[in-house]
Amino acid sequence: MEEEPEKAILIAVRYPGQPAREVEDYLDELAFLAETAGCLPVKRFMQKVEKVNPRTFIGKGKLEEIRDFINREGIDLAIFDEELSPAQIRNLDNFLHCRILDRTDLILDIFARRARTAQARVQVELAQYQHLLPRLAGMWTHLERQKGGIGLRGPGEREIETDRRIVRERITRLKKELTRIDQRMTIQRKNRGKLVRVSLIGYTNVGKSTLMNVLSKSNVKEEDKLFATLDTTVRQVVIHNLRFLLSDTVGFIRKLPHQLVEAFRSTLDEVREADLLLHIVDISHPAFEDQIRVVNQTLEELGASSKPRILVFNKTDLYRHVPREKDDLTTPTKINLTLQDLEETWMARAREPVVFISAAKKWNIDKLRELIYREAVSIHTSRYPYDDFLY
Repeated sequence: MEEEPEKAILIAVRYPGQPAREVEDYLDELAFLAETAGCLPVKRFMQKVEKVNPRTFIGKGKLEEIRDFINREGIDLAIFDEELSPAQIRNLDNFLHCRILDRTDLILDIFARRARTAQARVQVELAQYQHLLPRLAGMWTHLERQKGGIGLRGPGEREIETDRRIVRERITRLKKELTRIDQRMTIQRKNRGKLVRVSLIGYTNVGKSTLMNVLSKSNVKEEDKLFATLDTTVRQVVIHNLRFLLSDTVGFIRKLPHQLVEAFRSTLDEVREADLLLHIVDISHPAFEDQIRVVNQTLEELGASSKPRILVFNKTDLYRHVPREKDDLTTPTKINLTLQDLEETWMARAREPVVFISAAKKWNIDKLRELIYREAVSIHTSRYPYDDFLY
């Protein structure tokens, strides 16, 4: 028999000047994360604050409202859309008497579920221990009545009988193991010869794996869940007379835990060493422009922001706009724009080539192939001007 999913509430704060719609979008994403982790979000709580409470993150009045709801509805988890301090977790646990998770805990749990290869498992475990280390002091009481569940995979359940010294030693061993794996991966990348390297990047769940399958005629796992891909997948692709390597890597996300960025640095080397980036964007997502900014910021952090790229707006089959009434004199918003309006806007403003496609429906894929071919040939001939790349 399948166990019933744990019931969760989602909690976020709204800062001065922050639109309520933006916080709702963040809570939508948090809900998707929670569902991906296997729990059931049943209610959302939002509080307007000047600044977060250093002891309990949110104010006492809202906490009492949340506590009453937890007691009444039998809630298992309270998930916060920010990273909490160890003291805040301890205080919230004492007040609410349910398991407290922050955004980082939730993302780490999803990564732990989805790690398949030895490299991914080591990377995730290292990130978990690095996140857990400063929280050990509060874990003794925080875990004493817990029996497992979301946010407790990997090292979580064992921390009652461990201490900082053991955790630090484990971190050291994991780093050494990861270094050995990184060295093997570096050698593998160097052995790929002179083929141009093209890497799919983008926010999580924008359809990178679907596009990977379309372009490479392969069968990479596709799921409508966040972080369906953790391990780098590399395929050899041929367009016209040119062979190149196409890689699909882990998706980016807002507030990606720094422990994961550090632990997955070797996986993200695929992005740093790519010759051409295909930045995939979910045009049907209401906050796609914010997602573009998150990806660009992450590329800055990785030192890959200057690489040639193609901006690929995916999921055009799912895009919906709201037509304006003829007598509506208000300023049109993004939701009033047709797909053609958006295409003309982005073609005019983007500094890189732009294409609108549907990987699921295979719409406009030929145009994307031609763009990739043109950019890849340019890269190859500039690097090897006298080389015959015909296969």
